[in-house]
Amino acid sequence: MNPVEIAKGVYQVGAIDWNIRDFHGYSTHIGSTYNSYLIIDEKTVLIDTVKKGFEDQLLANISRIIDPRKIDLMISNHTEMDHSGGLPRIMHYIGEDKPLYCSKMGLKSLPSHFQQKWNYQGVENGQELKIGKRTLTFLETRMLHWPDSMFTYCKEDQVLFSSDAFGQHYAGYDMFDDLVGDAIMDHAKKYFANILLLYSPKILKLIEQVQEMGLDVKVICPDHGIMWRKDPGKIIRAYSDWSLQKPAKKAVVAYDTMWHSTQHMAEAIADGIAAQGVDVRPMHIRSYDRSDIMTEVLDAAAVVVGSPTLNNNLFPTVADLLTYMKGLKPRNKIGAAFGSYGWSGESVKLINQEFEAMGFDIIDPGLRIQYVPDQAGHQSCKDLGARIGRKIVEAAAGGK
Repeated sequence: MNPVEIAKGVYQVGAIDWNIRDFHGYSTHIGSTYNSYLIIDEKTVLIDTVKKGFEDQLLANISRIIDPRKIDLMISNHTEMDHSGGLPRIMHYIGEDKPLYCSKMGLKSLPSHFQQKWNYQGVENGQELKIGKRTLTFLETRMLHWPDSMFTYCKEDQVLFSSDAFGQHYAGYDMFDDLVGDAIMDHAKKYFANILLLYSPKILKLIEQVQEMGLDVKVICPDHGIMWRKDPGKIIRAYSDWSLQKPAKKAVVAYDTMWHSTQHMAEAIADGIAAQGVDVRPMHIRSYDRSDIMTEVLDAAAVVVGSPTLNNNLFPTVADLLTYMKGLKPRNKIGAAFGSYGWSGESVKLINQEFEAMGFDIIDPGLRIQYVPDQAGHQSCKDLGARIGRKIVEAAAGGK
């Protein structure tokens, strides 16, 4: 990847990772980027680095613009290793005495990661830094999504360097929203659902804070994926909507199966939901990555989960999905459980326990069928689906 000019003297100089397919449990089907930003003024600034192993790409891109040794100061918006892993090599290259600006929490986390005695400069929320014609403002965004996270805003160019907010795991040569088009929103939605959903209340407060500050934002530059220059308000509005977690007229039926009995139940339940005019997504857990299922859960009104009973317990993949989902704290969901069993049948009870822990509205005790569903069993599944579908339709009508 070559450097990408954002504004005069402002460049994206990071790296493309074409081959990554798993980002700590999140499926990255088409890779990702580690965005780093270079600002050339009276002082030359580098904002964030790259994942360890991608420093050569970063240094090559910087070298196409200036000698990297001319960088005067480093800003770390976020300590996570996909953005700070390249710091040791970059700091050694540009000079370990150069100032390294970070949040107050970054002052704690960066030395813990690297055990380096760099020239750390902790900044306050709202603190400004003059680098020549430009002024950089630091905005603390604690727990979006790490304690050390912050934004850097360039007032003169109206560019917001937003760390992990507004990003996507997307690899491509087209680096702006107007070049990729609406397809980028699916990647942005998946990113939000799997990384930032947990912090929805904080995101709403941050958006309110930015609006109160009256910041004019012409371009949003996240640390992953494309930059938003055509309509940065579009992704801000999407974050606001996703954070509110308003359910659509939609259900997700997520299940796994041993000998297809639970699968037959899932398909019959989905048929019953669809018959009520509700969009329904049956998702076999071993056919979909957990992060893709979670993306569908984001705006679903109902989450219906099915599992066979294995060794008096949940099927392992179902337990994995529920654990993953619970950590992201989805809200405003209807829940229903089902499953086939041989002789004990604990799975439905265990799914309901997880739903209770997540605060779901459990609208049915759950459907258990021993061994293989017969005609009456299939009808029971369709009836359960119909009840779920009607509940979704009623809730949608009440929200109008």
